[in-house]
Amino acid sequence: MATEKIEILDTDGVNRALTRIAHEILEKNKGVEKLAIIGIRTGGAHVAAQLTEKIREIEGEGVSHGTIDVTMYRDDLGARSNLAVGHTDIQFPLKDCKVVLVDDVLFTGRTIRAAMDAIMDIGRPDSIQLAIMVDRGHRELPIRPDYIGRNLPTARNEQIEVEFNDQNKAMAIHLFRA
Repeated sequence: MATEKIEILDTDGVNRALTRIAHEILEKNKGVEKLAIIGIRTGGAHVAAQLTEKIREIEGEGVSHGTIDVTMYRDDLGARSNLAVGHTDIQFPLKDCKVVLVDDVLFTGRTIRAAMDAIMDIGRPDSIQLAIMVDRGHRELPIRPDYIGRNLPTARNEQIEVEFNDQNKAMAIHLFRA
């Protein structure tokens, strides 16, 4: 059986979604004061870097930016022996921060739960908000994103892939259907 590949967002669509999310973050947080962007390794970290750059372009000043690895916080770690532990890089205090946690695709919510646990082990931010490029539904935990690039209900057997270029910039989003 062949797999069908459907383009959901092209490069321009990804760019527009990131620009919109950046503006929404700035509006909700009234600028960049005490704002921190943390991407979930790996896809979320790449999206977070792009989002950080968009915010810098809009506001003319940067925000704290970091990356978090959630491998050791996963609830399925014992069942998945092929997971490599990555690097967490948060070089700023989380106390008093308004953290925007970023991931590329939101599915069951378990990765987000793991990321929140990891963040709380590092420090206690004022708040944690969630920015997602694609929300595909099928939540198993009560997690809801604050910022969404694209809402795309899927079947459980379908896959969403965010395509990155050589510079780790999101270029397109595809749906794979069996």
